[in-house]
Amino acid sequence: MPANEPEKSQLKYRRVLLKLSGEALMGPGQFGIDIPTCIHFAQAISNARAAGAEICLVIGGGNIFRGVAGAAKGMERAQADSMGMLATVMNALAMQSVLEGIGVPTRVQSALSMDAVCEPYIRRRAQRHMEKGRVVIFAAGIGNPFFTTDTGAALRAIEMNCDALLKGTQVDGVYTADPKLDSTATRYNQVAYDELLIKNLRVMDPSAVSLMRDNNIPIVVFSLKEEGSLLNVLHGRGTSTTISTKGGSTE
Repeated sequence: MPANEPEKSQLKYRRVLLKLSGEALMGPGQFGIDIPTCIHFAQAISNARAAGAEICLVIGGGNIFRGVAGAAKGMERAQADSMGMLATVMNALAMQSVLEGIGVPTRVQSALSMDAVCEPYIRRRAQRHMEKGRVVIFAAGIGNPFFTTDTGAALRAIEMNCDALLKGTQVDGVYTADPKLDSTATRYNQVAYDELLIKNLRVMDPSAVSLMRDNNIPIVVFSLKEEGSLLNVLHGRGTSTTISTKGGSTE
C-alpha cells in the first residue's frame, strides 16, 4: 500500500451517522450559518470519506429556529416544530452546497415532501447513495412534530445499518457534570446507556438513547473543534466518550 493512501482496513467504524447541532453551524456568530465553519466541518467529512468511511448526516435547526423555544413563547407546538423542521432543511442545503464545493458528492433527503429542492426520504435509495460514496444529509427530522433531531438521527442510524452514531459537540465527551459550571467534573471514557439515562446526563434526547440501546448501536460523543477528531473517532482513538452496553469508566 502506498504511504499516502489511507489505511481503510483500520477503521473501527466504517458506516456512521454524524449528528451536528444547528448551533454548531453558527460558528462565532449568534444566529444563522457561518460558511467558514461549514467548510471546516465539510473538510473533516471529506477526509473521513477519503479514509473509507460511509457517512450520513443529521443537522439540527437551532441556529435558525427551535420548535421548543417557539412553543414556550405561545406558539402551537406542532406548528413550531414544523418550522423547526424547515430550518433543518435550510441547514442541510447549506452543508450540501459547501460539501459539493470541495468535491464531495452529496444528496439531501427530507422527511417532508420538498421535491423542488431535495429528494424525499427513501431508505433503500439512501443506502444506495452511501454505497456509491455519496454523503447523505437527512433533513426535517422524522417528518412529525414532538420529536427531536436526536431521535431522528437515531432512527436514521438504525435504518442505514450504521456502525455508530457520532455526536459532534463543543466538548470532548460526556462529563459527570457540566464542566463549565463544575470544575470537579470528570469525563467518561465509557458509559452505559442505562447509566446515562438514570443519571440524566443530558447528551441526547432519552428516546434517542433508548433507540440506540435497543438496537445495540454505540453513540460516540466528541469535539468537532479539535483538528482531526472525526478521523480519530473513526479509527477508535482520540478523546471521546462511547455510550454502549459497557459500564461507565472515567478518566
